Amino acid sequence: MNETQEAALIHRCQTGDKEAFRMLVDQYRSALFGTAYLMARDRGLAEDAVQEALIQIWKHLPSLRIRSSIKAWMVRIVVNELNQQFRKRQLPTVHLEMAEVRGEPDEAEPGIIRKEEYQSIKQALDKLPSEQREIVILHYFSELTVPEIAAAVNQREGTIKSRLSRALDRLGEILRHNEMWEVKG
Repeated sequence: MNETQEAALIHRCQTGDKEAFRMLVDQYRSALFGTAYLMARDRGLAEDAVQEALIQIWKHLPSLRIRSSIKAWMVRIVVNELNQQFRKRQLPTVHLEMAEVRGEPDEAEPGIIRKEEYQSIKQALDKLPSEQREIVILHYFSELTVPEIAAAVNQREGTIKSRLSRALDRLGEILRHNEMWEVKG
């Protein structure tokens, strides 16, 4: 969908067109759920957060003045809803399970990481502080740009760039450390 089509769809949503809203949700459903799931690491919580976020999105669409991408705005609402649910439930941390969202990597496909590498990356992500893990997920899974992430989490672009850089450095350290132990072990 190009920008003009998306703008027309948003305008239809703002006038109360439920079919247009369904189309908008279909466009971004996997990104919204995937983001929620990777951040919450719990399918039920992710589904609840996305459902509640969609209600908020529908409610606030009529007053929306688009300054950044609609995707970034929708992701921000999902992230806010998730943070609210975390505060309510005080959930314990569990392991990241990206496999359910994106599927296990297929070793036969060129350019796809091997299952062992995939597990190493997943474990390394689990070791990052939550704000760094969130930025990595938003950038590499949700495919948001730095300005879109900044809008989604209500932070300055410089802060996002800094967190992303530190997160990638830390991921590299963790992966190198794990590799060193595998060679010695």
